[in-house]
Amino acid sequence: MNTESFALRHIGPRPEDISEMCKVIGVESLDQLIYETIPDDINLEKKLNLPKALSEYHFASHINDLSQKNQVFKSYIGLGYHEAILPAVIQRNILENPGWYTAYTPYQAEIAQGRLEALLNFQTVVSELTGMEIANASLLDESTSASEAMTLLHAVRDRQQKKNNVIKFFVDENVLPQTLAVLETRSEPLNIELVVGDPGDFDFSEEFFGVLLQYPGKNGLIRDFEAFTQKAIQNNIKVAVAADILSLVKLEAPGDWGADVVVGTTQRFGIPLGYGGPHAAYFATKEEYKRSLPGRIIGVTKDMDGERSLRMALQTREQHIKRDRATSNICTAQVLLAVMAGMYAVYHGPKGLKFIADKVHKNTVKLADTLEKIGYRQENELFFDTIHINADAKKIKTLAEERRVNFYYPNTDAVVISLNETTSDEDLKTIVEIFADVINETSIEVSAIDKDLIADHKLGRQTEFMTHEVFNSYHSETAMMRYIKKLERKDLSLNHSMISLGSCTMKLNAASEMLPLSNPQWGNIHPFVPKEQAKGYREMLTNLEEHLTEITGFAATSLQPNSGAQGEFAGLMTIRAYHQSNNESHRHICLVPSSAHGTNPASAVMAGMKVVVVKANENGNIDVDDLRTKAEKHKDNLAALMVTYPSTHGVFESAIREITQIVHDNGGQVYMDGANMNAQVGLTSPGRIGADVCHLNLHKTFAIPHGGGGPGVGPICVAEQLVPFLPTNPVVEVGGDQGISAISGAPFGSSLVCLISYGYIRMLGEEGLTASTKAAILNTNYVKAKLSKHYKTLYSGERGRAAHEMIIDCRHFTKMYGIEVKDVAKRLIDYGFHAPTVSFPVAGTLMIEPTESENKEELDRFCDAMISIREEVENSSKDDEENILKNAPHTLAMITTDEWTLPYSRKEAAFPLDYLNENKFWPSTRRVDEAYGDRNLMCSCAPVEEYV
Repeated sequence: MNTESFALRHIGPRPEDISEMCKVIGVESLDQLIYETIPDDINLEKKLNLPKALSEYHFASHINDLSQKNQVFKSYIGLGYHEAILPAVIQRNILENPGWYTAYTPYQAEIAQGRLEALLNFQTVVSELTGMEIANASLLDESTSASEAMTLLHAVRDRQQKKNNVIKFFVDENVLPQTLAVLETRSEPLNIELVVGDPGDFDFSEEFFGVLLQYPGKNGLIRDFEAFTQKAIQNNIKVAVAADILSLVKLEAPGDWGADVVVGTTQRFGIPLGYGGPHAAYFATKEEYKRSLPGRIIGVTKDMDGERSLRMALQTREQHIKRDRATSNICTAQVLLAVMAGMYAVYHGPKGLKFIADKVHKNTVKLADTLEKIGYRQENELFFDTIHINADAKKIKTLAEERRVNFYYPNTDAVVISLNETTSDEDLKTIVEIFADVINETSIEVSAIDKDLIADHKLGRQTEFMTHEVFNSYHSETAMMRYIKKLERKDLSLNHSMISLGSCTMKLNAASEMLPLSNPQWGNIHPFVPKEQAKGYREMLTNLEEHLTEITGFAATSLQPNSGAQGEFAGLMTIRAYHQSNNESHRHICLVPSSAHGTNPASAVMAGMKVVVVKANENGNIDVDDLRTKAEKHKDNLAALMVTYPSTHGVFESAIREITQIVHDNGGQVYMDGANMNAQVGLTSPGRIGADVCHLNLHKTFAIPHGGGGPGVGPICVAEQLVPFLPTNPVVEVGGDQGISAISGAPFGSSLVCLISYGYIRMLGEEGLTASTKAAILNTNYVKAKLSKHYKTLYSGERGRAAHEMIIDCRHFTKMYGIEVKDVAKRLIDYGFHAPTVSFPVAGTLMIEPTESENKEELDRFCDAMISIREEVENSSKDDEENILKNAPHTLAMITTDEWTLPYSRKEAAFPLDYLNENKFWPSTRRVDEAYGDRNLMCSCAPVEEYV
């Protein structure tokens, strides 16, 4: 056994298992299986040109050497990014703990109560600090969140505004530059007209439906917006506020002075800078807008026994229901980062947050006072952590960088300094010395003033926050460690058993890929530092871009999109820009197969396109005749086809090259959804099938962990003609020479977690990546074969093979036995497994994707569980109200009650198969009541009696 082979550690089936698995499938070899799965005309013609695979040991050395090329200066740049202190108890027990980072999105609430509670804490903190009624479970970044606020306010215009086509949106000139860029990207295809200016000059014209204010402004000035907001309300103009969350500890909440939406980032609640991400944004609004709120909401409900439970409320997969009518294409959250930020608030509590905010503010007052004493003018009348100094920016920059310090220089005569919780007295002294040296001052002492400018100001916070017990209980490390562990035990993650979710690829997130994330040489780099300070990052990111470009068969890659849905939008926007460059702005028709992910049509609408649905044939594939008819009908206006390959049904459609050619012949471009890219790597590619752009889910194919529902990374890879249109950034030079404006706030999106995908590719190499793809196809077809006598597979390829995922049909269970597919899903919990994807893309089915990382033993356990459940279904009766599946899942409390009146034994309920005797997972709640939670929406911590 080659102990240096990472592929041996990543890929589940042992070499000796493969022949036995092939025998069960009915093929002579793995190569025969691959031949029967993938159409001949799309096979790669040569091997991928990638570096030789590194061992885990040598990768650790390589990535450490790269990190040393980064220069970690003290960065006081601000602009929405601040160095923060991640408490070690949170780093070790959440960030570095697979019990938290390998969990899936909490669609199965009964085995996700820990994450759901942590997210409810997060929502509570956000709601109370912003003064809003409802908050979601996080968004991608502050800039995206601000753009979602704009589109929400556009969507909730009143009838008269819609009739009069009111489309103007006013943006405070003090907004963060990256936020303005994202607003420009999002507004243009929706025909929203941005007007940027000074709020003091705003005329409250009826031509405007909304405004966005920055609080404090990008240069630190805090303005009193209460009168402005009240006047906007009187003129039927809704107000969104982008607010620094730590400042809200000291400032009165925007909700209390009338804001309709408040957005921002929680990065400074203990989350590393990471050269731009991932960080959890926040979005809070009024309850009347809850149906338009983007992303996910965690809500309180009750279970079958009437006990308090949590679940995802309202928005659960709303794109799959609303599709092109969805309020947003974002269906994700930055869950792991939101959990960490929420735990930062739990650990410090309201008193701890006040201490931190007071320290930051008083240090800033000291600095301003000192600089003014030596002759500098400070422009901000009121500030929290950021001062605006009149000074020679060029001279200051030269001296600052010699002292390993970064400031923000908005123009040649200004220096902006943003302090943070890490700033010490020694740091203040260094800053003062830099400014003193420029004017040849010596022996300057930092002011001893202990002054709070905000406390006695009318904007000072009077409202209490975080009064709930959870924020006032866990302030010792012992207590915090145990609280985190208590929540972790409620969740089923990959460290317990296989999570076989179709289209979600819950593969191994190797420890060797994760370890670099804890290295401050990677964690403490501000995204807007000069590129010379980020040479390690730049080299890693450039290499990753080149590797992804090679794997996809394209010409270039942008890493900027920070979720799969953002990648979809970015890909369509590059297509839109390409058509515009050819004087074909009229091309606006987007063909979308009926089986597509729900984000596809939602993204198309956001990109200003009209969706035309293409039918599927009886085999679940794209109906080529219907596609041809619609492509030809719309040939003068055809912009794009969105296609998932292999299909959402888990099939390599043999007509794919014909499909892409039809679109090209009619003037369109082909966008390939990369959700299923893990069935292509090393065997075929988007470029080979004829696509023009694809997004990749790095949190699926390329091993970034799901983190309970985020972080995600959704880079786009493009063909030669689309390279000039790749997204840009207003602060750091990236993207094409005719690039679209920014898709997300940071120039390279979630740079920190790109280290994981880089490690995945470098340690597997070409052979390991190809072997992984083959193993994914092997595992799926093995499960398909083992279950074939018990479940019908809904779709297969022309030679009877599945791709990397398969759909089993449970629809007839309801008619014959009174059992629904959700009953099978909940019963799987009793067997120690997370359910496969339920009722997508076909209602009443389960979509199974075992991934390449699962070994034969785990696959056999899963198949045994599914076969046992099938027997339980057979023994069910429509009239049986006390059915074992209907009662699932069974909790420990239920099993250990004194009385047992059910018609099956406790052993049958909790230990139906022998393997459970040594590895039993107990759900912490019985089946949750979804409808009750939507009827009685409660999305923050509150006394139990208020909602049950």
